[in-house]
Amino acid sequence: MSKKIQIAVVGSGYVGLVAAVCFAEMGHDVICVDNDERKVLALQGGDTLIHEDHLPELLNRYRNQRVRFMTDLAEATRECEAIFIAVGTPQSETGDADLSYVEAVASEIARSINGYKVIVEKSTVPVYTNEWIRRVIERNGVEREMFDVVSNPEFLREGTAVSDFLHPDRIVVGADSERAAAVLNAIYAPLTSGEYYDTENIIPGMLSSENPPPILLTSTKSAEIIKHASNAFLAMKISFINAVSNLCEAADANVEQVARGMGLDSRIGPKFLRPGIGYGGSCFPKDVAAFRSVAEQMGVDFSLLSEVEKINTEQKKRFLSKVRSALWTLRGKKLAVLGLAFKGETDDIRESPAIDLVEMLLGEGCSVTAYDPAAMERAKAELPESKQMIYATDSYAAARDADALLILTDWREFAGLDLHKLNATMRYPIVIDGRNLYDPHAMVEHGFTYMSVGRPAAHPVREAVAV
Repeated sequence: MSKKIQIAVVGSGYVGLVAAVCFAEMGHDVICVDNDERKVLALQGGDTLIHEDHLPELLNRYRNQRVRFMTDLAEATRECEAIFIAVGTPQSETGDADLSYVEAVASEIARSINGYKVIVEKSTVPVYTNEWIRRVIERNGVEREMFDVVSNPEFLREGTAVSDFLHPDRIVVGADSERAAAVLNAIYAPLTSGEYYDTENIIPGMLSSENPPPILLTSTKSAEIIKHASNAFLAMKISFINAVSNLCEAADANVEQVARGMGLDSRIGPKFLRPGIGYGGSCFPKDVAAFRSVAEQMGVDFSLLSEVEKINTEQKKRFLSKVRSALWTLRGKKLAVLGLAFKGETDDIRESPAIDLVEMLLGEGCSVTAYDPAAMERAKAELPESKQMIYATDSYAAARDADALLILTDWREFAGLDLHKLNATMRYPIVIDGRNLYDPHAMVEHGFTYMSVGRPAAHPVREAVAV
């Protein structure tokens, strides 16, 4: 039977909240701390605050019992053996990660340490952050033997974060002492032993008691680099296939056939080889910039990452050019937009290429009617409602009398639209698909002019009319 650990999670954002409820699901007692009283009250009342599959279920199962929410970090520090720091590390103007929130939390933890504690970096941070946390705590008068600092990066995808946490590809623990490593081993033992997968009502996923996740023990510095390097590599893979898609368009080839041919190579694999309008979200843009900045500070030329960022920016401009080529002029055009979140199955609009594109279209004098299954309320803060910017109740309402429809987010819902109904709803049956959700032949059969990314444009055949 796995040992129950008292855990504090500092920060109730995307990473912190998912970690808190998943640790509870694994059998631990958790205190989730946030300095925002309104968020704490909302969480105590059962509001998850973010759109994430399985999160409402777990929050309802454990809130105010195995998971408690509070604003008092001092109390949580005194009660708990392990303290996970999951606060934001936003990108500064220079591209560096802003670690002021991490520093503030470390200082506050130091003032309340009453016995041996393991302080765990869960936020995405640059290499050497563990040493700075250690220095901050020591400067506040804490003896070295009273604590250890561990790096335990998260590898969660928004939309599937709960399943990813409980069914991980790997668990990375960067610890420079056996004592700290033992605490982290005990925390993750329900997963690594396979014990969790034999319990009732588990969150479904790819792992089982016969196939539990591996735990990788490294130095703290290696763990910090693993997180940034992983995200930078995935961003690079997305930018690479987008550059290939541009070549395919120039050569009249099909990028999906090319991507399939590449992905069948076991050394490459098919994941993240889907072309589109570029990556976004809270991780990739920030982490690529931070990783490049860290390399520059250490005298390492990592200009490859600058090209990754450049391709990502250009991809949105290329899509705008595609819209212009379909409609000739943009001023006064009525456009339907499906998708505002940076990816499907989430309400996160941070660094969303869809938001950037809508802003470009509005700047060109278009009127936009948009629909997103989850992200519209968040989008209204960036794109306020106006005569030019309208929010619809569903996909067909967005498409009504539109000169063209743009698909900007890969929601599963958008891939299953009734094409007959969609055609009848629009003024002109023109679809410009930034996520390649549809087969061009099927769109032509339903009477659409269809443009996508990295594939030849498809037009319906018009019968000749005798004059």
